[in-house]
Amino acid sequence: MENSSSIRTIAVIFFAMLLGVPLWAGLQEKTGEKPAAAPAAEAAKPGLVEMERLKFYLGEWDYTETYPKSAFVPNGGVNTGVYHSKLGPGGQSLVNSFHSQGPVGDFEGLLVMTWDAREKAYKAYVFGNGIAGAIIQTGQFEGDALVYRFEFPAEGATIKLRNVTRVSAPGILVSEEYMTMPGAPEALFVRVEAKKK
Repeated sequence: MENSSSIRTIAVIFFAMLLGVPLWAGLQEKTGEKPAAAPAAEAAKPGLVEMERLKFYLGEWDYTETYPKSAFVPNGGVNTGVYHSKLGPGGQSLVNSFHSQGPVGDFEGLLVMTWDAREKAYKAYVFGNGIAGAIIQTGQFEGDALVYRFEFPAEGATIKLRNVTRVSAPGILVSEEYMTMPGAPEALFVRVEAKKK
């Protein structure tokens, strides 16, 4: 597996998971805010409540990615970036763009998130400068964290990624991406802190 290509693929997947995963539920617990009640006709729309949980992330964010030393990033490193999020058509999706740069690489991508009523799960469709086509991810809230899991093949093996994102304070998200390589324990790949502008 070519290191720079692998790092780029993993990073694009990670940023898509982080940046498309606002934690409205965690913010509600900390601030006591409740989403506005939807009119009866709209409340019947599949996924409306689930998409409301993601609206916290609307707007612009600055973020820092901290990579510990690993086989993919031997020297570790810190990148910085900007993230923009807006509602998609009819409010049934969240359209996100992001770009980060630094010693670990230059990562740019587009992420579209929605609620899949059939699967009863969040789906994320990721497009990035380091991947061909789209990556499709699946996520669920687990307590106050939105957790995305994703697997992809690499050199005949399967690499597993798990992203856990929580609101640490109003306007601040912290996300940690863990990776499991075949025959190895799960390890932290990158920690991201995002601050709303």
